Amino acid sequence: MRVLLFVYLAAVLLLGGAAAAQLVRTGESPAPVSAVATHPRLSEPEPETFTFVGGGDIALTGDPDARVLAGIHRFLRHTDLVIGNLEGTLATGGASKCAGGSRGGCFAFRGSPDWADTLRLTGFIVMNVANNHAYDFGASAQHETLRALRRAGLVHQGLPGQITYVRAAKVKVALIGCAPYRWSQNLLDVRGTARLVRKAARHADVVLVYMHAGAEGVGAEHVRGDAESYLGEPRGNVREFAHAMIDAGADLVWGSGPHVLRGIEWYRERVIAYSIGNLAGTDTLSTDGSLSESALLRLTLDATGRFHAGNVVPLRLVDPGTPRFDRGGATISRIRRLSHEDFGPKAIRIASSGRIAPPR
Repeated sequence: MRVLLFVYLAAVLLLGGAAAAQLVRTGESPAPVSAVATHPRLSEPEPETFTFVGGGDIALTGDPDARVLAGIHRFLRHTDLVIGNLEGTLATGGASKCAGGSRGGCFAFRGSPDWADTLRLTGFIVMNVANNHAYDFGASAQHETLRALRRAGLVHQGLPGQITYVRAAKVKVALIGCAPYRWSQNLLDVRGTARLVRKAARHADVVLVYMHAGAEGVGAEHVRGDAESYLGEPRGNVREFAHAMIDAGADLVWGSGPHVLRGIEWYRERVIAYSIGNLAGTDTLSTDGSLSESALLRLTLDATGRFHAGNVVPLRLVDPGTPRFDRGGATISRIRRLSHEDFGPKAIRIASSGRIAPPR
């Protein structure tokens, strides 16, 4: 009896009364319990986070005019990583791809190299050069554009095989820009780009992939899940491409190029924003109807690529292509509708304030 009482008391001290009583009733001896297990587990520190802002197409011509980008400066300040798509060249030389100038359905964009300083002062940190207008004035203008960006302190992404590594707060981020052209990382080569993503994931905490893809214009707002084209030019199956990039290790896929807004999908706990529209122009981009609706995508991710918070900043372009904050929220309503129509239960949730959250 004394032995049994000793076993019971020892079990009470080690495991708690209920568990010990059960052990005694079954005649079993209590298993040794680690002293660590009797104390609350020490919580691991949360991963570092960073804030990203992505903007759509920027097509600039002539000399710099800070007023064109002034309306978005406040949304880019105090942000760890800001990326825009430079739709065109910043150069003084090169031969236009359009014989006789930008008319008859051919458009070639070239602005002063001094625009690079304006972009940097506005708050941009990285410019994407993977798009259909990056080669409008040939190789010499492309090289001049890259030199202008470097002189202004801007980083670029989007060349063939290029992985751009940057520090966003304390997080190492890999950037890949893709478009269906030989002067960019070719998004039509899904397998090759997926290999590039896997390589980037081995050397960085987070991988962000930009895609300049899809058909263009008012009728191109839906993601249908098949191959798209524009004027006979293949523009990729954007949903297949985006899913393949996430499967390969990307933590965010976002894009522009259709010149209209598209929906946002939640796929494998990652965000895919299929098009955030035009961002700014100098009489280069249409400001009619839905073509004027634009957005900035703002996300907070951690060092594992996990989504923490985000919102859509609604914008509207006014002549000559200047973005203004859209107080009416038309952008938010359109993205919400397109997301639900195209992705159903995988659509991102968007509040009237623009705040986004995963689907329930």
